[in-house]
This record gives sequence, C-alpha cells and structure tokens, in this order.
Amino acid sequence: MQILYETQDKSKRAFLVSIVGGGSGDQAKAVELEGLCESLGLVIAAHEKIRVREKSPRFGMGSGKAQELSQKAAETESDLLVFDWNPSPSQQRNWEELSALPVVDRQELIIRIFAERATTREAELQVKLAELTYFLPRLTHKYIDLSRQKGGRYGTKGSGETKLETDRRKIEKRIHLLEEEIKQVRKQRQEQRRRRERSNIPVCAIVGYTNAGKSCLLNALTGADVIAQDKLFCTLDAVTRRFEPAPSAPVLLTDTVGFIRDLPHSLIKAFHSTLEEAALASLLIHILDASDPAIEDNYKTTISVLKELNAHEIPIIILLNKIDRLPTGGESTALEDLLKRFPDGIAVSVKNNVGLDILKEKIVESVFSQRRKDAKTAELLSECHS
Repeated sequence: MQILYETQDKSKRAFLVSIVGGGSGDQAKAVELEGLCESLGLVIAAHEKIRVREKSPRFGMGSGKAQELSQKAAETESDLLVFDWNPSPSQQRNWEELSALPVVDRQELIIRIFAERATTREAELQVKLAELTYFLPRLTHKYIDLSRQKGGRYGTKGSGETKLETDRRKIEKRIHLLEEEIKQVRKQRQEQRRRRERSNIPVCAIVGYTNAGKSCLLNALTGADVIAQDKLFCTLDAVTRRFEPAPSAPVLLTDTVGFIRDLPHSLIKAFHSTLEEAALASLLIHILDASDPAIEDNYKTTISVLKELNAHEIPIIILLNKIDRLPTGGESTALEDLLKRFPDGIAVSVKNNVGLDILKEKIVESVFSQRRKDAKTAELLSECHS
C-alpha cells in the first residue's frame, strides 16, 4: 500500500505555495519550505507567496485564487503542488481534482524526510506509525469514486465502501501492532538509560533548530562520526557519546532531533525517544544559528517544544554558532547586536573550533557546581536528622 507521495524520482518539479500575512516568521517559513523540498531532492519549479483575503471551506482560499494557482502550476510544468500549511483531507482532494496534480502538505514533507533518514529500528517503527496516523483520515478520499451506493436501496454498499472499511481496519490493526512493538523497544532503551544513570554520569542534551549545528558540535567535542551536512533533519536518532570537558569530569553528550516550526504532533509523539533525552537531561545546550535572520523565531520554536516536553525548566546554555558567517564592520558588528539580544549566549564557530573552550568551562560550572551544592545540601540535611 502506497502511504505517501513517493519522491524517489529526483526530477519531480514542485510548485510551492505559501500563505503570508505580514508576520515576522512568514518569510523564514517560506524559505524553510524550500529547504524541506530540497532535502527530498525535489526541483522547485516556482514558489508563490500569497495573501488570503477570502477563505472558502472548499480550498481554504477563494476559488478564483485556487484556479489561478492551478493554472500557474500547469504553465510551469509542475509535477505536484506543495503547500506550506496542512489542508484538511477534503481540501486536499479538492485541490487534486482542480489541478490534476498530487498535493503534498508541510506535514507530509516532514514525515517523508523522517522516513528517508531513520536508521534505527525504533525510528523506523515510529516513522511508520506517523505515516499511518497521517494517512488514516485521508482514506475516504482515496476511495470516494468507488464508495457510492449502487442501486439506491437502503443498506446497500458499493465495492469501494467495502474496500475502504477493509483498509481502515487493516491500518488500525497495523497502528496497534506498531504501538505495541514500540513499547517493547522503549523498554530496552529505558534499561540502557538506567544503566547510564547507575554510572552517575550527568547527561547533557544538545537541542536546537534543525541545521543549527548540533551534530557538528557532538563531533567536535567527542570525536564522533555522526553525519553532519548542511540540510534539514540530517540526523534523526539520538546519539550519545562520552566526553570530559575537564579532567575527571565526564559527561554523556546526546545529540537530539532538530526542531522546526509546526512540527507535526504525531512526530513529536513518534520521536519521543530522541526528544525524551532532552527532558531527562541534567543540562541542555541550546544551539542557535547566529547567521540565520530568523534566529529569534527559531529560539522561540525550540523553547515552545521544550515546554511541551516539560523540559523548559532544566538549566540551559545558549550557544550562538556559525559566527564565522556573520558580517563585520561598522560601529556595531552583527555579533555585538546578537549578544545584546542573547546576553547569556556563548559565541562559537564549531566549524573553526572557536569558543569551544568557553563552552567546556560553562558545562563544568553548570553541571558539577550544582552537583556539589546538592551533595552539600544532602550532607547538611543528614547532619540535622542525626
């Protein structure tokens, strides 16, 4: 069963549509859509950024604007429509009928990227679960032409309706089996975590927006060989390595999946394994791309996801990465402006190994000084009780 639109043919031409309304994050979100498509190897035929004044339930915008966009997609010889929002299943079907093209939304793009990049058994299971959860409410429209009643008599069903119900039951059963299998895999992971906790070594989780440099930081600090490329969601699985920011001060450093605007909730749930590392860490290292114009929006997005994970109260170090890409000169440099907006941030260039010694000192101070305070407090309480 084909679940999502396949993008293995790298020559597929995508017609992108973004809705803008004057918000500060609209342009960044539009650029991000292009990055998602490029990560899948799609060729961008055109990218329309539109304002929607009239919203109809049929297309999510006026029928005239929908017709205009469909015509432009045909003129650019596009193979599919890509929307920067998530239309309802019925709207998706209406757009496909109007344009005679497959329609892919932002959520499906992200799921497809996750499907291509998953490497561990748990990640593969979780991606499949997210795919099926996404696809289930869209089954009706796959069989809409076959599900019409035959003969008009009460209680009769067409072959399409029978097929729809059969496929729905199959998917629901598959979802249940995947959930059970994931539970078993998680039990194994929890046992691995318990063994790490018994070692009494603190865990530091690297979090941040996708493509901010998390995997590069892990490689630079620990000598790991995690794949690190300039693309969205380069790595998905949690990778943990041991390193010593100071002599006899070991920590376990964990790389986590990157965050993104409007991350589908099914994937937040599905990738609980990698995000859970952030929720259970002693310290978070929040890495930001200093050269990204949308850095503040990216920061807010990551903090928002951390709140969903109940991880926002964990001590955090803010890392301003890629300072080598910042422009210099003038009375006030871009870096100076950035440090005013993030006064607690540490300016680094992971690529050029700049500022990492300061980061190591900060990790030692944040993790081990707090541990010494906790130990001293426990000792005082023990003396009081005795």
